[in-house]
This record gives sequence, C-alpha cells and structure tokens, in this order.
Amino acid sequence: MVYQKAKTFYHSEFEETLHTTGLKMALYVYKFGGTSVGNVERIKAVAEKVKKAHDLGDQIVVVLSAMSGETNRLIGLAKQMQVHPTERELDVLISTGEQVTVALLSMALHELGCEACSYTGSQVKILTDSSYTKARIRKIDDDRIHADLNTGKVVVVAGFQGIDEQGNITTLGRGGSDTTAVALAAALKADECHIYTDVDGVYTTDPRVEPKARRLDRITFEEMLEMASLGSKVLQIRSVEFAGKYNVALRVLSSFKEGCGTLITYEESQMESALISGIAFNRDEAKLTITGVPDLPGVAFKILGPIADANIEVDMIVQNIADDATTDFTFTVHRNDYQRAKSLLEQTCATLGARKVTADDSIVKVSIVGVGMRSHAGIASTMFQALAAEGINIRMIATSEIKISVVVDEKYLELAVRALHAAFKLEQGSED
Repeated sequence: MVYQKAKTFYHSEFEETLHTTGLKMALYVYKFGGTSVGNVERIKAVAEKVKKAHDLGDQIVVVLSAMSGETNRLIGLAKQMQVHPTERELDVLISTGEQVTVALLSMALHELGCEACSYTGSQVKILTDSSYTKARIRKIDDDRIHADLNTGKVVVVAGFQGIDEQGNITTLGRGGSDTTAVALAAALKADECHIYTDVDGVYTTDPRVEPKARRLDRITFEEMLEMASLGSKVLQIRSVEFAGKYNVALRVLSSFKEGCGTLITYEESQMESALISGIAFNRDEAKLTITGVPDLPGVAFKILGPIADANIEVDMIVQNIADDATTDFTFTVHRNDYQRAKSLLEQTCATLGARKVTADDSIVKVSIVGVGMRSHAGIASTMFQALAAEGINIRMIATSEIKISVVVDEKYLELAVRALHAAFKLEQGSED
C-alpha cells in the first residue's frame, strides 16, 4: 500500500503562531481513552485541555471512550443475566458507557464557558453493518458536526458505537473508539487526529517488559499496522488501517504530560529507517495441530472452513508433509476462541480420519517489525541467534516484508523481548 503525504499541524506553539498571524486554524479530532476519562477530575482536566485548543480558534471534535473498567462492568452485568449474552442486547448495554462520558465532558466544557454539544453514534449517524459487538463503519453523516463547528461549538462524540440500517445500536469491538476518531477525522478532512492515552507515544516495545524501551518520534503506517496486528495495545488495528487508507495524519500523545508524542505517517524516501522499529508481542495466542491428515487437494479448506464459518480468525499457519502421504497442519487462534476451535477441529479430525488433535494455550507470539528489513540481509539470523543464546525454542515462524514473528513458550516471553531489544540495539538513547 502506498501512502501519500499528509498535511500535518503541530501543537500549541505552532497553533499560537498561526493565531497571531491570522492564518486559518486547523480542525482537530481528539480521542481520549478510558484512563483519560476515568473519573470526574480527569474529565475536568480533559475539558481544560480541549478549551485551551478551542480558545486558539481551532475547530475541535472530541471522541471519548467509556470510563476505565466501565465496559467490563457492563459485560459482567450482562453475564449475570445470560451466560452468553444476546449480542444485539449486549451492544445496547455496553454502548451506554460512552454516553456517560460525552455528556459529562460537555457539561464540564459548559462550566468553563465553552459551548459544546454531545452526540451518541446514532445521533451523529455513524452507519455500520449489523455485525454486533464487532461492527464495521460504512458511512458517516458529517453535516450535523460541521453545522455545530461552524457555530463555534466543540462537538463531543461517543466512540465505539454506531447504528445499522435497521436502526439497531452496534459497537465496534475493543478499542473501537480509536476507529471512531480516525473515521471521523477522515470524513471531516481533519488536519490531524490526536489519540490521547496513558502513554506518551509508541515505544520500541512495552516499557513494562523492557524498561530500556525508547519512544519513537515517528513510525510509518505500515510499521504501526504490523505492530497493532501483532499485539501492540497502543492503537486498535482498524484505526491504523483507516488512517493509512484515508491519509489521516495520526499522533499518539499522553493525556497526563506534555510532549509531541509519536507521529504515524507515510514513509519518506529521505528518512533513514532503522533496521527494526519495534518489538511486538501477543499473550493471547493458542496453537492447534491436527496430525495424520490425508494429503489430498482441498484438505486445508476442509480444516479451516469450519473454523472460518464459526467466525474464528486464524493467524499463523504451518503445514508439514510426512513420508506416508499424510500431513500435519498447525495454526494459531486467539485464546478466547481456543475451546471452540479445538472442538471444531476434533470434529474435523473424525470426519477426515486424521490421527489426532493436539492443543496448547500456553504459547505467545513475539515479532520484530521494521521497514528497514526490506534492504538489509541477516535480520532473521540475528533474531534466531539472540533467542538461541537464551535457550528459547522456536515453535513456529512467520515472515512478511517488514516483520518476522515467532511462537515460543509463554514462560519465555519477557526474556525473548529483552533479548531481541538488546540484539537490535533498540535501547533508550541508541541511534537509529
């Protein structure tokens, strides 16, 4: 995918320069996550930040998540009613979390003398498909938002939710407020979309695992897409896809301290890209293997077809052919889908006359990511050597143009991340 250069604006100093010179102000979309609006005091702090930007003349749209822990609380209530809650009703319930925060922020802004108006996803009309709990955005009606912006109001929109063609409330899945923010930025042709969270940018890896992790000033859409898909929790993967597809300049910042954060941008030919930009990992992996499958055309479809029909996403796949005209077929799924996938695979095993099914939910995936890998040989050997030196056995390998992923035993996760971080010299203060 090729990304075109985006128009970007930077923070308060630049905004103040534009303001004093009488140049046109920018339109920003700000998104604040659950920890940023976790209580009344934090919501008031968000209001102060928003008002400061608005007072400079910028047009501001704010997208909010529910208060930290609120969505889990609501899901818990649902499970007291049904072991497996009806998905339509679950969406009606969990969408209320964001309705609380947008109303409270609008009140806080009014208290500061800043005109604001809050909207749910259905009021703005964020039109989605009907895939409850993981809907996808199809269209956004931005007329109402533009009308409010043109009268000088701050517009506050509930993230994570929308409405389908039949008028049913839908939600976008975990982290869906990021997607709401980027989709709104694209629809409104915003100059920049700011994702405010509890970290001050994108790091070379999770600082809780490797304290020497370094914040990146910028990262390409491609790298961020891989990092998000491989387990990085900073941004939801669909939000990065949206940003790349619609050329939305995206910046990750902290709600709690000042800084320029990390700009997610197009790849520039003049940029000297690091070999490896970061290390991602995913604890939520499970591995399934069906052995002794007759090696015949269409066998992969017969194995994975029922898995796909159950709406279970498959990640890594490895197939090994034996000398006895049979094959062993291994794949990974999210741990939440582990038991369902195992049950389906056991049924397939009986149908195909395969030997047996083995399963393991104590594995993790560790990945190195970097556009610099395209033009440098020896990346894989360096990775494998670093893991071998720590006695870490690799169970599966998958590669692409800008990433290498390995599956290892869960107990080696932190050791593997630290070893790779050191091997590729990603420590804080190192030079790219």
